[in-house]
Amino acid sequence: MAAHWYALQTKARKEALITEQLEQRGVPVFYPHLVVKPVNPRSRTIRPFFPSYVFVKADLGKFGPSAFRYLPFAVGLVSFGGEPAVVDDALLQLIDQRLTEINAAGGETFFQLRPGDRVVIEHGPFAQYEAIFDARLRDSDRVRVLIDLLGDRQLRVELKVNQIRPL
Repeated sequence: MAAHWYALQTKARKEALITEQLEQRGVPVFYPHLVVKPVNPRSRTIRPFFPSYVFVKADLGKFGPSAFRYLPFAVGLVSFGGEPAVVDDALLQLIDQRLTEINAAGGETFFQLRPGDRVVIEHGPFAQYEAIFDARLRDSDRVRVLIDLLGDRQLRVELKVNQIRPL
């Protein structure tokens, strides 16, 4: 039997710990996560993309599915009809590619913003200005914001997402 990717359910907020345990044992693991810029500096800076799940690559003919059930903080492999479900390699590659794009574009902030949200511009010629988030620009890491000018006019400005932060 060949090695395949499987989804491993973990206990709440134990994804990183399970990932570390599996890596120490030489088991290939994929832990999809987002970079977070928390308001509170003591808050977590990484948020799982799939809370309570990581992906493991294993030959179940050698390990057996129960090997993953008895890991500390693990619940077990996701199964259907008693059989662990195989996750396609191509799907994991797409997830990894998308997470790389999201994190390069400024992390979770990019996807939390909604039109009308207030933001502050942190870099560039409009640094320290407050603005209103207008839109994410299609297929890019750029956003459009509206800056109030003289109270009755708004200037549309396109910026990289990492130049702004929510208020």
